[in-house]
Amino acid sequence: MNNEAGVTKIDGEVVAALPNTMFRVKLSDGRVILTTLRGKMRKNYIRIFPGDRVQVEMTQYDTERGRIVYKY
Repeated sequence: MNNEAGVTKIDGEVVAALPNTMFRVKLSDGRVILTTLRGKMRKNYIRIFPGDRVQVEMTQYDTERGRIVYKY
């Protein structure tokens, strides 16, 4: 887990792919959150499937939503 300027990065696993490039991700601490793709990942057509390990970026203000920033 990394914390820089109010942004927390944490690893997780994609549980479900939802419409409009939204995903349910189970974080390493056990929480399940709703995420979307980061702009660069969407622009470069990075494919995400259930079961993929990803890195999620979250703000301190909304711990129920996040942004997928990296696919392992």
